[in-house]
Amino acid sequence: MSETINLARRLGSGLPPDLVGFLRTAGKSAGEAGQKLYLVGGVVRDLLLGRSNVDLDLVLEGDAIRLAQELASGLQGKMVAHRRFGTASVQWNGWKVDIATARLESYPHPGALPVVRPGSIETDLSRRDFTINAMAVELAPEHYGLLLDRFGGLNDLRNGLVRVLHELSFIDDATRIWRALRYEQRLGFGLEASTLALLKRDVNMLSTVSGDRIRHELELALKEPEPERVLCRAGELGVLARLHPSLKCDDWLVEKFGRSRETQGGTPGVYLALLCYRLGSEETEQLVSYLRPASPLARTLRDTANLKAKLELLTDPTLAPSAIRSLLDGYSLTALAAAQVATDSPLVRERVDLYLRKLRHVKPSLTGDDLKKLGVPPGPGMKEALQALLQARLDGRVTTRREEEDMVKRRTVSSIGTNCPERR
Repeated sequence: MSETINLARRLGSGLPPDLVGFLRTAGKSAGEAGQKLYLVGGVVRDLLLGRSNVDLDLVLEGDAIRLAQELASGLQGKMVAHRRFGTASVQWNGWKVDIATARLESYPHPGALPVVRPGSIETDLSRRDFTINAMAVELAPEHYGLLLDRFGGLNDLRNGLVRVLHELSFIDDATRIWRALRYEQRLGFGLEASTLALLKRDVNMLSTVSGDRIRHELELALKEPEPERVLCRAGELGVLARLHPSLKCDDWLVEKFGRSRETQGGTPGVYLALLCYRLGSEETEQLVSYLRPASPLARTLRDTANLKAKLELLTDPTLAPSAIRSLLDGYSLTALAAAQVATDSPLVRERVDLYLRKLRHVKPSLTGDDLKKLGVPPGPGMKEALQALLQARLDGRVTTRREEEDMVKRRTVSSIGTNCPERR
């Protein structure tokens, strides 16, 4: 006989009062319409683990959009519906709760997006990735807080295991492989033995999933507190090589990720640039073509590959500030931040830091309009004058607006003298 557990007290202590009030109101409204409403997924798992989570997902055996409309109206909030999927979100006072119609999914072929039709809470939970994410809490007033655990998720939580619900799980949706590693490392769990065997058997099924979907999972992994844990586990199990065979998670990468967190706070963009740092330009293009990241991120990866060749030039001890800026201008800030972490040269780190903190912000006091008033005609000469002023500013040869004006006047006189017919 399964254990009866009620989480009403944990709901009251683990969630803000606004959300607890919403759950009680929503459960009552659903009941009055003859429907059943449940809190599902990650928040149930985290309540049982005593971890904070205010990302609430509700499942209704009924019309989710109609219930969301009613709840939003009562809160004087906003309802956003996705009628094609039978889902909606209720937004009010800075809070957001998602409500979905209970559904049943089937997969036409491996890697395909599922075909969805209405179902029950049992069928809705059965389509989920892991047992620890396949629990629900009843919200009807007469059963408020009652835990629904059809697949042994509570027992797996207690034993620290990540377990799939059935043996075709990774075949149906291979992105679950990345999610399995993410939950394993985030929670400090282990992959259950049969799940680990299935993952190893089905790792080649990652090729059935689009690069866009894999990129989404990778981005989620890079948002973890210590993403290198996920990446190294992925490397150990042959998952990382499915992104690109030249990618690896080793002591070098672990050290660089740690340095990024210590010195820069650690961001997903820098982490990805570091992961790809040792790829060549051609390999980087292959990865960009596969993952199809948004333009800024694609630029960061390409810049990371191209910037490595410039770093050696930064080791020249005689390099002037204007030369440092000339070498580093045009590269994405994320690529520069990654290069600063990746290099082993203290001088290079110092110069990239100088560029990021100071040099890239330097500009002359005088503008093109100012130069016109000083007699500089529009055209290439003006562009050269502005560039000369910038270099002089960077190198400390001029420090005030007056000194810039004097420099322009000297250049103008010199130019006139050079072009004067009598002196030719």
